[in-house]
Amino acid sequence: MVDLESNRRPNTDEESPAIFKKAVRPVTLKFEDVVYTIKAETDGMSWLRKNTNNSDSDKLILKGVSGVVKPGEMLAMLGPSGSGKTTLLTALGGRLGGKLSGGITYNNKPFSNSMKRYIGFVTQDDFLYPHLTVTETLIFTALLRLPNTLTKAEKTLQAEAVITQLELTKCKNSIIGDELLRGVSGGERRRISIGQELLINPSLLFLDEPTSGLDSTTAQRIVKALWDLANGRRTIVMTIHQPSSRLFYMFHKVMLLSEGNALYFGNVSDVMNYFSGIGYAPLVAMNPADFLLDLANGLTPDESSENKSEVKQSLALVLEENSCDCNNNQFHDSSSVDKKFGKWPTTWWQQFTVLFRRGVKERKHESFSGLKIGQVVAVALLCGLLWWQSDTSHLQDQIGLLFFMSGFWGFFPLFQAIFTFPPERKMLEKERTSGTYRLSSYFMSRIIGDLPMELVLPTLFITITYWMAGFKPTPVNFFHTLLVLLLLVLVAQGMGLALGAVVMDQKSATVLGSVLMLSFLLAGGFYVQHVPDFIAWIKYISISNYSYKLLLGSQYKESETYQCENGANRLCLVGEFPSIKSTGLSGQVNAVVALAIMLVFYRLVAYIALMRIGVTKK
Repeated sequence: MVDLESNRRPNTDEESPAIFKKAVRPVTLKFEDVVYTIKAETDGMSWLRKNTNNSDSDKLILKGVSGVVKPGEMLAMLGPSGSGKTTLLTALGGRLGGKLSGGITYNNKPFSNSMKRYIGFVTQDDFLYPHLTVTETLIFTALLRLPNTLTKAEKTLQAEAVITQLELTKCKNSIIGDELLRGVSGGERRRISIGQELLINPSLLFLDEPTSGLDSTTAQRIVKALWDLANGRRTIVMTIHQPSSRLFYMFHKVMLLSEGNALYFGNVSDVMNYFSGIGYAPLVAMNPADFLLDLANGLTPDESSENKSEVKQSLALVLEENSCDCNNNQFHDSSSVDKKFGKWPTTWWQQFTVLFRRGVKERKHESFSGLKIGQVVAVALLCGLLWWQSDTSHLQDQIGLLFFMSGFWGFFPLFQAIFTFPPERKMLEKERTSGTYRLSSYFMSRIIGDLPMELVLPTLFITITYWMAGFKPTPVNFFHTLLVLLLLVLVAQGMGLALGAVVMDQKSATVLGSVLMLSFLLAGGFYVQHVPDFIAWIKYISISNYSYKLLLGSQYKESETYQCENGANRLCLVGEFPSIKSTGLSGQVNAVVALAIMLVFYRLVAYIALMRIGVTKK
């Protein structure tokens, strides 16, 4: 006979860090008859079925699951793939939308945004910035998520305590890495993700497969740390695929799921006796977790010919008849939210500064890459050589360079900006769902963080090309041209941000951006000077049209003249030159106002599009 208590209790001789000893506000998690439904996938001809009942196409993922987890308890949810473990965990964590019914309460109160401050949620996938070190990752998380009742030094110490507890000391100065960049191991990445949630000293902690990809010793250390948390009056809920017997007996409660049904919910110490009592006892000594997973798959201990579906259905019915002990428990209200805390742990400015610093550290390798600088310098030199010291006697050539500049600096920042938000969607969703920061602080830090390189590159380009190409050699004309170019870059960047945020798919956004910018170029007034009326409206929303007009205005005035016939002294007005006349040199202020409106509008669209990401589903 196995001594359940001696196996379940981990060795607590080691001193736990202070982070695990801090008093927390206990949270009792109760869920009753939780049902979750999704739309089932149908074939492409389903639209032909006129009399289809919508309810027939719904698929039940959770079928009336109930349970309760009290402070000081650690619940493990077991089951084969597709049993509904992650769905139930996500629902309990307040992150699941759709047709969810049943009661889920925290100290007898429904989920609220303020409850986020007390909940930690570790997802199955690790979403981390690859170019940050382990220490930087945890310190930035601490600075964002820990309240202002702690000083910056105390937050840093808390991050270091987590590094020690999770045995990350040896790799604390290593970068995280990803598929293309060598960094820490997969097991270390998993521990870093868990450490980010441990930082906030949660009252209620959810973990989706926390031991996935870890060796048995590391998994033991992780569960031991979680046991320490539960021992401090915290509530721990996790999914786990196939724990060893040593891990299994460290849990207080276990829930066995199969096809959305609960087959068992109760104490770990009672699970084998429960199934023995209803006629399912293992014939040989084995890991209880393996035995439970066999039952969840419909496999009986004697390997009888009994139908697997019937086995699972009968086990679910027996549990329902016996009813779980959650209905017989007394639920006490421990004041789920401490009123002295606001919705956000830190101020807007603190969030902005931390996000700005983190963003610069993560993207500096990309923003200041030699390849990007070399590309701009090469194009600038090529333009300078092709248009070497041109003058007004070659007015068409000069105009062609100005239009090329409006096109190049429309496309270049557009495609750079398209790749801003899609790669960060998962990270933004993870942090926003956890209530880490305001969307506005993230958005502003991201926009301002990218500005230096966005403005340095066009400045470098115009500094090289302007003097080589023979434009007007006066400071006024030079800075006029530079300012127009910078305004164009900011507007094109805003358009890229909006496309990336709305579409959230890099390939689709790139194709859409190419089509839109090409349309703007064609309607910009250089290629086609007599645009048909039915499509002429495009020029009023064309970035290229307004920027081209402003670039022309930076070099020419209507009253200026140029040599209009080779070998002759005949002079003509610049304003009457066909390529200039079609666009016009008047209306410069209107062009600036139009671009300024676009600059604000595109960023506003991007912000509104991002608002749908990371919003807690209720």
